[in-house]
Amino acid sequence: MALLRFRVYWEEDDQVYRDIEIQAGQSFFELHQAIVKAYEFDGKHAASFFESNDRWQRGREISSEVLANKKDAPALSMMKTPVSALVTTPDQKFVYEYDPAKNWLFHAELIGVSRE
Repeated sequence: MALLRFRVYWEEDDQVYRDIEIQAGQSFFELHQAIVKAYEFDGKHAASFFESNDRWQRGREISSEVLANKKDAPALSMMKTPVSALVTTPDQKFVYEYDPAKNWLFHAELIGVSRE
C-alpha cells in the first residue's frame, strides 16, 4: 500500500508546518489524530477537513462529528472515509479546521507518494 506524505501548514504562518505520513488506506480520522499529536493539541474539540483547490477555497467537508456516510449528506465522516478516496491529484490539497470556536486553520498539501 502507498504511503502518503502531507505537509500541514498553519494558515497564519506558512513557516510553521509538520510533515505527516499515513498509509493511503487510513481514514481522515487517523490523519486528524496525527495532526493533533504533531501540533500538541488536546484532541477534545471538533475538527473538519475540506477538499480544496489551489487557492485554498473550501469544498466538500469531511467532519469528525458525522458518524456515517449517507447519500447526498452535506458532509462525510472522518472515521468512514479513507484519505485515498479523495486524493485525485499529485498535489491534492485540504483545509483542516480544528476547534471551530478558536478557528485553528491549516493547509494540508500532498507532497509525496511512495511505496512502503
